[in-house]
Amino acid sequence: MARAQNENIRLYPMLFKPVYKDIIWGGSRLRDCLGRADAPERCAESWEIADRPDGMSVVANGPLSGQTLGALAAARGADLLGIGAEAGPFPLLCKIIDARERLSLQVHPGEAAARRLGGEPKTEMWVVLDAAPGSRIIAGFKPGLTRAMVESALRGGSPEDALVSIPVRAGDAIFIPAGRAHSIGAGCLIFEVQQNSNTTYRVSDWNRFGPGGRPRELHVEQALASMDWIDAGPAAAVLPRLARDDAHAGTRELVRSPFFNVERLELAASAAFRPERLSFHILFVEQGRLEVASDAGAAEAARGTTVLVPACTPEYTLLVKEKPCRALRVTRPHARRPASP
Repeated sequence: MARAQNENIRLYPMLFKPVYKDIIWGGSRLRDCLGRADAPERCAESWEIADRPDGMSVVANGPLSGQTLGALAAARGADLLGIGAEAGPFPLLCKIIDARERLSLQVHPGEAAARRLGGEPKTEMWVVLDAAPGSRIIAGFKPGLTRAMVESALRGGSPEDALVSIPVRAGDAIFIPAGRAHSIGAGCLIFEVQQNSNTTYRVSDWNRFGPGGRPRELHVEQALASMDWIDAGPAAAVLPRLARDDAHAGTRELVRSPFFNVERLELAASAAFRPERLSFHILFVEQGRLEVASDAGAAEAARGTTVLVPACTPEYTLLVKEKPCRALRVTRPHARRPASP
């Protein structure tokens, strides 16, 4: 009966209760920078949009409050996800990551490696929300290295000798395809968009000790088996995509991939958009404050807030409440771009 009643409720812009994760390298900037009073004193991750057994988003506003994202994705299928989407788990996982210390050097598998190793494929991208002076990220191998040279550095305890290290600042966007070795450096506060996966193979944890004074488990063999070796070699070295937006106007595409598209919206004034049933729109407020309003409901969103707009929404408006106002928009790939009236 409850499911039938929920299926009759019109879908609207939804807020979710964050799922907080305490990991050894986490910090306090969810509280200090984003005003999350409910976050633990040490908080490494806030799962904003998640449909996983180890972290499930629960609706926090409107008549669907208390419903899980998993239940909605299963019951409302294409209405929530978009035309052609299968009813089932939500396809993406969105997080805020606070790296007080640098994260482990790690690799996520692609589809072929995940099938071989029994994990889940994972491509991701990062948008830097805040960065302490000198903050860096690691992504990919240095040009000119052979596979043998990379393996020797990774196995020999000197991984940094083989890796590309890039200074970052707030606003930077970095694409991390499956198979690319990477690490978020100390001092970075990041919004992450990824496939719905939690498979991570650690190559190095920088000689750090975990809970109980023991080193955390490494997965060197699985990591090597998952790496995309196109990232190594003098002719095929691939650096991560780095996008900076200094125009402060309109829409800028940050990432277009087979798994998700991410755009940055510079909102000088209120603007309306039409999902046209092609995809959900995930909106994350980078700066300022706005209201996401449709004819079925509305959600207030300050900096650091994530809102999910269902694909079936005929039109929604971003009402700017505080300037300057900037938001990220995440969609699943589709044949046509979402329309703006």
